[in-house]
Amino acid sequence: MKRAGPPRTQAGFTLIELLVASAAFLVVAGTAFSLLRTAQLRFHTDSRVLAAFQEARLGLDQIVRDVNDAGYPPKNHFAVLPASNFYAATPMAWSPSYPGTPCTIGVTCATPGDFDLIIETDVDPQNANGVEWVRYQLPAGTTTLLRGVTSKIVGDPVAATSAAGVMVPYVTNVMNNAPAAQIGAIQAQYPSMFPGGNPVPVFSYTCETGGGTPFSCPAAGGFNTPPNILDVEITLIVQAGTDAQTGRLRLVELHGRGRRVNPSQ
Repeated sequence: MKRAGPPRTQAGFTLIELLVASAAFLVVAGTAFSLLRTAQLRFHTDSRVLAAFQEARLGLDQIVRDVNDAGYPPKNHFAVLPASNFYAATPMAWSPSYPGTPCTIGVTCATPGDFDLIIETDVDPQNANGVEWVRYQLPAGTTTLLRGVTSKIVGDPVAATSAAGVMVPYVTNVMNNAPAAQIGAIQAQYPSMFPGGNPVPVFSYTCETGGGTPFSCPAAGGFNTPPNILDVEITLIVQAGTDAQTGRLRLVELHGRGRRVNPSQ
């Protein structure tokens, strides 16, 4: 008959071991969730910046295309000159006094200006509907760039494009001509973006002269008129919200240049 041996001890963890393991798990889990939260915030911020960039890029590309096509079709495109609304008398329309004596850019012109441009062109040459006025405008103190297209008529292009329903929102959160408080908030974080705290022109112009030498306009000289605009440089400063981690404003700045290829008539 065998004698009963000593009772076996049960293997397991002590309370201290369990506490240490729990603490380690909480640290690892907390770190993982913190990294996940950081990644989510970064993804949210980057998505907004990308969306703002894509919207602004598409808008900028369309403006460049419109400037490149300005002045089409010119008068010399026709053997027999049609009605005035079927040819582009000038690449850029202006106000006041259109189609009479051209105004002086930056002095007497209501448009073209730093934030207002009217392009005269045939938007859809496949349809025999004549020439259109394409207007881009960023009104003072606003952040939405407007675009409007209307048929060319006999009269003031500003009045025609200002009719109800013509100008519609095109690119949002454009800060070039924003209220002073918003420009100040941006400049506080990005000191070089708005020199002197002043609005940044959406449109800058280069004009051709009789001697064939391009000059920046507005500037002194008889060449400083809308029919002489050769190049249009476009600058869009678009706000893409704030950084979800730091709270800093996020902006994208895009530049483009359109060069008309059709001659001034």
